Amino acid sequence: MPVPRIQRQYYRNGPPHRGGADVSFADLVKIFGFNSIHIGRWVNAEELQLAANLFFDAFCDLQQLLQVPPEVISLNGSLALTFGIGGQPGVCAHYQPQGRILALAKNAGGGSLAHEWFHAFDHYIAGKMFGKTATRNQFASSAWLQSRPVISHYLNELLSSAYQILFLSADGENESTFFAHCRQLDASRNRLYLAMPEEMAARAFEKVLQMQSLKNSFLVSGTLKSKAAEMGVYPDDALSTELAGLWLQYFRLLGQGLQYKTRSKNTLVDG
Repeated sequence: MPVPRIQRQYYRNGPPHRGGADVSFADLVKIFGFNSIHIGRWVNAEELQLAANLFFDAFCDLQQLLQVPPEVISLNGSLALTFGIGGQPGVCAHYQPQGRILALAKNAGGGSLAHEWFHAFDHYIAGKMFGKTATRNQFASSAWLQSRPVISHYLNELLSSAYQILFLSADGENESTFFAHCRQLDASRNRLYLAMPEEMAARAFEKVLQMQSLKNSFLVSGTLKSKAAEMGVYPDDALSTELAGLWLQYFRLLGQGLQYKTRSKNTLVDG
């Protein structure tokens, strides 16, 4: 009988965030500020504990990779999590814009967390990048491809540059090689999925993270060696390296800006 996915050993080489101790999902709410966390009724106590530890380590590793304060991981307290609730056959995880919910299946969600988190970020940041010109449930990647006007800000410009090299050719006149390849894959299956801008962006973000030296296979896996990788559903190393330079710089600068704002606020309070 195969071992349930949540009980598998997930590789990670990051620091011991928990010091060997167990944590709870309540700790995730307390530390990262998630809006809410809901657990399915069929998740037993052992699975619940395993999942809490895996989620905690993965989000701590994500925080370290992006160099941001914990509130960025919960998208300023707007992101809700569910684990082991509902689910569809063949779907290991999904992000639901209505309600801003990141959902992982109990026995199939490992390795998908980074992908779904970027969907949540892509949705959250649309309002910051495009204001009211982005529709309520629209992703920033989609709004950018529709040429919605970008609000002038250095962080928005970094994100815009990332979307540009992801979707467009070097001269900006045609679609990128990666975009064209995703379209071809979709055409061969007679469906639109891999070439959806939000899906391309989330897969690219996964690849960027898995290329880093800090590894966590519950956070992300399969972008380097898998059937999907062989098909070319992830950007090649050259494009991924370019995107890493922009996305990691974006999050580092975002983190520095938020920390400066917090220090300034505390200085005013203490003074």
